[in-house]
Amino acid sequence: MKRPLELYIHIPFCARKCLYCDFLSQTASEMVCHGYVEQLLEEIKRQSEYYREYNVVTVFIGGGTPSILKAEDIQAVMNTVNGNFRLERNAEVTIEANPGTVNQEKLEAYLDCGINRISLGLQSADDEELKTLGRIHTFDDFLKTYQRVRVAGFKNVNVDLMSALPGQTLNSWKATLRKVTMMKPEHISAYSLMIEEGTPFYDRYHDHPELLPSEDEEREIYYAAKAFLREQGYERYEISNYARPGYECRHNIGYWTGVEYLGLGLGASSYIQNFRFSNTADLDAYRKINMNGDDADWHLHQNITELSEQDLMEEFMILGLRMSRGVSGSEFLARFGLNMWNVYGKVLRKLQENRLIEVESPYVRLTDFGVDISNYVLSEFMFDK
Repeated sequence: MKRPLELYIHIPFCARKCLYCDFLSQTASEMVCHGYVEQLLEEIKRQSEYYREYNVVTVFIGGGTPSILKAEDIQAVMNTVNGNFRLERNAEVTIEANPGTVNQEKLEAYLDCGINRISLGLQSADDEELKTLGRIHTFDDFLKTYQRVRVAGFKNVNVDLMSALPGQTLNSWKATLRKVTMMKPEHISAYSLMIEEGTPFYDRYHDHPELLPSEDEEREIYYAAKAFLREQGYERYEISNYARPGYECRHNIGYWTGVEYLGLGLGASSYIQNFRFSNTADLDAYRKINMNGDDADWHLHQNITELSEQDLMEEFMILGLRMSRGVSGSEFLARFGLNMWNVYGKVLRKLQENRLIEVESPYVRLTDFGVDISNYVLSEFMFDK
C-alpha cells in the first residue's frame, strides 16, 4: 500500500494584482512565465525522486492565475507530473482560472492532459463590487467563460465568491447567490473578505472599518448563504465551502484531515512526515537554482520545522473542526494512541457548556454559535497543554 500524497503547484503570475490580494503573485512577461515553467518542470522531476512510495491522490494548480499561461505550458506541467509521479486513476486534478483568461483551446488542452476540475474566481456577480475589488472582469465575462467551460466538457466546476465586501448589502449578496446557483456549479466556495496588511485594501479600510459590513451584517450574510445554498442542493461541508453530494473538494479535505502534501513552485508549502517547509519566495533565486545540483534542496527549501506530537494533535483539532462533520475521537485514538477526551477533555467540556461545540459520539463539531466565533474556539486548543 502506497501512502497518499497531494500536490500543490504554484503559478505566481496574474494579469493584475487585485486590491485585496496578499498572495504570492505578480504580473510578468510571457518570456518570464515560460522560463518559470521550465524551471518548475525541473523541480517536479527532482522532487519526484523522493516520493516513489506515494500515490498522488489530488493535484491543485493554483496561483496567481494559472490560466494566463499558454495551453502548452500547462500541458507540459501535467505531462511532467504524470511522467514522474504515480497518480491514482481517479485523482482529482484542479486548475484555478479567472473569467476572460481561458478560451476553448486552453480548456480542451486542460482536459486532454488530465485536469478534471476547474475553479473559477468570480467573487461577485455585481459589477460595481468587482470594480471595488480591482477585478479585471465583469459578470458577463464570467458567464461567457462558464459557458466555454461546460461546452469543453468539464463536469466538476467550483465558483469562488467573496462576502463582507465594501458596499455590499444582504440583497446584493443574495442576488450573487441566485445568479451563481442558476448556473448549477458542482461546488461553491464563499469566503469573507480579509483585510491583509500590505495590500491597498489595508491602507484604505484598516482605519475605517465603518466602510465595511459590521460583524452582525457579516453574520447575517453568512447564514443567508448557508440557508439559500442548502435550498439549492448545496451542503456546507466546511466553514466556507458548499458542494452538491459527491463533489466536495478532495484536495482541501486532505489539508483539513492531515494528508501529506508537497508544494511545487515559488513559495509553495509542504507537509511531509511531520515536517513543514516551504520553497523560496524569491523569484530570481528560484530561477537560478540548479535543480540537478547536489545542493538544490538546500537552496530551494526554507522554514523547515518538525512538528511535535502536541503540534500534530492541535492541528488535528483545529483543522478538523473546520469541517461540518467535526473531529472523530476514534480517528484521534487511531492516529495518536490516546483518548481525545483525556487530552482535551477540559477545553472540550468548557466549549460544550458554552454551547460552542456539540457531541455526537464519536464526533465533536462546532455549533452554529461556535462557527460564529470559530477563531476563538479553535484558538482554545492551542493553549491546552
